[in-house]
This record gives sequence, C-alpha cells and structure tokens, in this order.
Amino acid sequence: MQPVWPRAWGVPGASCVYKSQPEDFVVHEHLGFDLSGEGEHVLLHLEKRGLNTLELEQRVSRVSGVSSRDIGLCGMKDRNAVTRQWLSVGMAGKPEPDWRELENNGEVKLLAVDRHTRKLRRGVHKANRFQLRLTRLRGDIAELEARLEKVAKQGVPNYFGEQRFGRQGQTLAQARQWMSSSGRKLTRTKRSFYLSALRSFLFNELLAARVREQSWNTISDGDVCMLHGTRSRFSCELCDEDIRERAAAGDLHAGLPLWGGGRPEAGSEIVDQQALVLADSAAIGEFLEQQGLDLDYRSARLIADDFCWQFCDDDCLQLNFSLAPGAYATVVLAELVNLTSGETGSGNGSE
Repeated sequence: MQPVWPRAWGVPGASCVYKSQPEDFVVHEHLGFDLSGEGEHVLLHLEKRGLNTLELEQRVSRVSGVSSRDIGLCGMKDRNAVTRQWLSVGMAGKPEPDWRELENNGEVKLLAVDRHTRKLRRGVHKANRFQLRLTRLRGDIAELEARLEKVAKQGVPNYFGEQRFGRQGQTLAQARQWMSSSGRKLTRTKRSFYLSALRSFLFNELLAARVREQSWNTISDGDVCMLHGTRSRFSCELCDEDIRERAAAGDLHAGLPLWGGGRPEAGSEIVDQQALVLADSAAIGEFLEQQGLDLDYRSARLIADDFCWQFCDDDCLQLNFSLAPGAYATVVLAELVNLTSGETGSGNGSE
C-alpha cells in the first residue's frame, strides 16, 4: 500500500486526469554546463517516448557494446511521457557505432551527439523543465486559481514522489522484505532502488511531521538551513530576524536528513525531535547505516522556478515550470488538484 502523507494546503477543490498520453507530460533535462567537445565519453541527447530510463540505457548498451556500468545519466525519467535527457557512454579505445540505430518505432529520437571528458552522474544537471497538460478539469476553479498563486509564491513540501516507492508502494514493501532478510545480495540496480525507497520513506515521515505542525516552510532554532537553488547548507543555532526574512522570501529552507552514518548537523533538540518521529522506524535507519550510506540533507520545501499556467477552453490546464534535480512534479500537482492517472504502465522512480 502506498503511504499517504499530509498536504500542506489541504484537500484541493478541483480534480483532473494527468498522463492521458505521453505528450501530456513533457520533460526536458537542462545540463547547465558546456560540453568540452572532446574526451573518452560520448554524450547522447535522446528523446524517448514510452520507455523508462533503464530501458533506454539498455538500448544504448546493446548498440554501443558498452556495459551499463560505463553509461552515465543525470536522472531517471518517466515511461509514460515525452522526455529529453543526456546519457554518457565511455568509449575509450572503442569504435563508435552508428548511433542512429538507437532510433526505433518512434520510441527514441537522436537529437545530438557530442563528447565530454567526464561521465555523467546523478543530479549533476541544473534542472528539469516540465510542460504538463492536465485534462478533464472539474471542480472549484476559483479555488484552484488561488492555489496556483499560493504554490507559485510559497512552494510545496518537498516530498519524494510516489514513483520512488513503486506502484501502490510495491518497491517500498519489497525493500522492507529485503531488509528483514538482513540485506541478501541483490543486483546493483535493485539494491539502489531499495535503499532509496527506505531512505526516502524516512525523509517523508520527518517532513510529514513538519507539515502537520505547519513548520515545513519555516526555520527553527537548531535547524539545518538549505540555500535555495544550491546544495549549500549551514547550521542555524539561533533563528534571527534575517533568517526568518530569508525563509519567508524563499531564499532559505529547512533541511531534513537523508538517513545515513555521520554526525548530525542539526541542533540536539531537533535531532531528539526527529528521533521521536522515527521511533517506530528506527530499524530502517540502523539498516541504512549498516549498508554504508552517509548522512546527507534535503530541503523540506520545494519552490518551482518560472512557474506559469494557462486555462484552456477544452477543460484543460497547461502548466510550465522548472525543478531542481531530485524534485518531483507530481508533488507539485498533488497540492493543486486531486489527480487521476491516465497511465497504463508503471513508472521507474523518476523525477
């Protein structure tokens, strides 16, 4: 069963269908840095439709003859969508294939081929740009317009999306079973999915507690502060007026732990509060530490960049916005409308 965490702005007064067709969910990956034009890594800019990122990676592996271990990517993207993303292929000492062989039945388009000195890593890109079309819009449109304004200015809780936990929470349930078996040996990919699901569950539990007490968008004494749009952070022993003003303006967000081994950066009172929230899930935290994960932090609040919208005559709502790597568009949508998915397949834990 998929866990349900509280919304910040209450139950929406409108409903819609999303992902009725792949063209309703368009994602463009923006690297945010220039490619060197040389080096042992071939950079492929690919558009896919009806494939998840792992399937795309496997196709690149077959065409290139390169192991998946030597193929890099910035992030996972949905299957039931039209997405553009970059993959790097380590081709040192190998002849290049005809990359047009990747194109097949309209599922994949080759947009560009370049070279770079480094392999792509998860989260190295600057942003993902979303163009979403919500169909069969019903309900209180005036209330929805007010929500759009509120979300644009104040943001939403930065939950990990349901994709991280699998359809109806199946990935999380399997991860729990794996944990109960003392972490038997798995493939690298499956182990990564399971650890991510467990870690994300703990984060969402901590964030849900802040949402319930209405402190997800404020900073308290002892919080870790995250600078908007960056991974920079610092500990806030005392929250002064400057910190409060910067938080209100969306420049700073409270940071919550991505569980792992290491010394907490928050104050002792915050750490004690978090331990109390996770008391029933303490075994998960211990398991993650045993698996060698290092403590990290993630912003409690998500504010979309360049957020804009348009109501259409055919009972549709068009949304355009950019999100930082690791943020989920579905989390933004959940604060706006009650969603019914038009998907017939499953996702893969994508952004």
